[in-house]
Amino acid sequence: MQTLFLAMVSAYVLGAFVALPEGGGRGTLGRGLVALGAVVGAGAGSALGASVILSGAPFTLSVPELLPIAGGLALRLDSLGAFFLVLIGLGAIPAAIYGAGYSAAYEDGRASLRLLGVMLNLFLLTMSLVTLADNVLTFLLMWEGMSLTSYFLVITESGEEGTMRAGLWYAAMTHAGLALLLAAFVLLTAYPRGGPGAFADLRAGAASLSGTTRSVIFLLAFLGFGSKAGIVPLHVWLPRAHPAAPSHVSALMSGVMIKMGVYGILRVALDLLGGGPPWWGALVLGLGAASALLGILYALMANDLKRLLAYSSVENIGIVFIGVGAGLLFGARGLPTAAALAFVAALYHALNHTAFKGLLFMGAGSVLHATHTRDMNLMGGLIKRMPWTALFFLIGAVAIAGLPPLNGFVGEWLLFQSLLPGVSIPQPVVAALVTMAVGMLALTSGLAAAGFVKAYGITFLAIPRSEEAAQAHEASLSMRAGMGLLVIVCIALGLAPAAVVPLLGRVVAGLGGLPAVAPLFAVNLSLQMPHGFAEISPTLAALGLLIVPGLVPVGMFVLGANRRLRVGDTWGCGRVGQTPRMEYTATSFAEPLRRVFAELYRPTKELTVDFHPDSKYFVQAIEYRTDIRSWFEEFLYEPLLNATQWVSRRIRRLQSGSLHGYVAYLFIVLVLMLGALLWPGK
Repeated sequence: MQTLFLAMVSAYVLGAFVALPEGGGRGTLGRGLVALGAVVGAGAGSALGASVILSGAPFTLSVPELLPIAGGLALRLDSLGAFFLVLIGLGAIPAAIYGAGYSAAYEDGRASLRLLGVMLNLFLLTMSLVTLADNVLTFLLMWEGMSLTSYFLVITESGEEGTMRAGLWYAAMTHAGLALLLAAFVLLTAYPRGGPGAFADLRAGAASLSGTTRSVIFLLAFLGFGSKAGIVPLHVWLPRAHPAAPSHVSALMSGVMIKMGVYGILRVALDLLGGGPPWWGALVLGLGAASALLGILYALMANDLKRLLAYSSVENIGIVFIGVGAGLLFGARGLPTAAALAFVAALYHALNHTAFKGLLFMGAGSVLHATHTRDMNLMGGLIKRMPWTALFFLIGAVAIAGLPPLNGFVGEWLLFQSLLPGVSIPQPVVAALVTMAVGMLALTSGLAAAGFVKAYGITFLAIPRSEEAAQAHEASLSMRAGMGLLVIVCIALGLAPAAVVPLLGRVVAGLGGLPAVAPLFAVNLSLQMPHGFAEISPTLAALGLLIVPGLVPVGMFVLGANRRLRVGDTWGCGRVGQTPRMEYTATSFAEPLRRVFAELYRPTKELTVDFHPDSKYFVQAIEYRTDIRSWFEEFLYEPLLNATQWVSRRIRRLQSGSLHGYVAYLFIVLVLMLGALLWPGK
């Protein structure tokens, strides 16, 4: 295991090093070496994680000499961290291969390939080390390293409109989250058994904390990690930063990085604190359900393809949190088997999301690479010019819509089955909450299908709506290879969940009061839940989906149908000569849903009609514009920003420029601190 760890670190460092010199990362060789470092590092990390899960033996490494404060650099990989390390590799290997071709567009100098290559490898390295951190200092250092490197990746195309503002939002939200995490860990280490912050000491000392202190720590950690995960209402950075970043970086941030927020919550709430009262799980479950539904509702209204995918990530991280919340809730109610199943379902969906969301962002990047636009209203007809990209994107869209026989269907089925035991819990409030979550999850699944019919149909079908779409070209070989790898993963996870689900049971076994033995799944051609509660066979379902359509041509042959190829014009609804103006647009496709959920969207509308100068009875042009109100920004963030600016303007008056004034400030602070120390009773 130590060899794999050293290989992982060395490969990432070398991948960053080859991009470091002036002109580094340029040319086919330079971009290939940067990608090779990331691929080897991610592969070694995945192998390390898989070996820990399969063997059940954690990997430990302590190097206090490298950081001779607060316990030094402490690394330990258990099954929980190992799963997320495998997940990082699953997303990083295809993204790095894809990026070798995608980043060729930056050879013109509009972005720094040097910065991109260095930060990409350091981002993957620090993110991997987050899963191995075994004390507070190591965790926070790696967490901040992950945040800083991802910030520089977001602003790669700094010359593009809106990129720097997106980076500012991301930096503000991620550092607000860091401040909350610092407060949580300070509370955890402020007690005698906390020691220098080793996780083993924190686990031992958690039992001595009061219930109020434990709940405060949980809330701080949930908000801090939730801001990284992009859960509502802390998601506002996500639909800005993900579209702004290079597409393979978007795939990593959406498919991998936001899962580090899930890892952090599981590590603190389930591992370090050992679980808590039922309301912890109820809070996570409720916000997860709200995030899932609101995320897909806002995705449906997006005309920017990458923005649509970013909002869809809010939806999917909400689905993962539904599983996490149900697990915490069931564990607190004394239902350990149901809790373990909910956590397994959450992890499986996290794995699925890494595969299909990475694939979709790469597909969107290929479209952007070919058409130089993210506006779906300027696309259309790309299936003829980009057949491989269209096929890969279609597979990703079917997977994320939860249709059989791909992995999204299996993940959502597992989550539904894991929630059903909560409906029969004798406590009415808990049963109502779980029932509501089931209903919201079902509605979310239906809306997701509609959203990705829009994403695929408007982008790839019909005829081109712009000259750029008409002249589009297929993605390069490395870009297609990266997407192809994730297609294989989506199909494999959909057809063979029986090989993966039992391993996920090992990941959560023994955490937070869960059974030390993993849930027992019956595995053959089908996957059977414990106690025979439910059963699914994706393999047989896939065979059925292949066989039934195959019977159609056989039936036609038996009936003697005319099999001669006939070519004719598409029906034009009585019109002669179709034009792009007759097609559905992204806006018109979503208009019925905009009307249904008008109370949520509260859209603003602007209609301008220009009449022919010779007669008012003839319309020359109609311009329609509509915008969706962002409730969270309008009612939460704008007042907060205004208040912050108001306070800042008044505090700025203290900056007098006088050295005597600054000395006086220091003197006043020292007097106050001494007074606090000498206060009676201290």
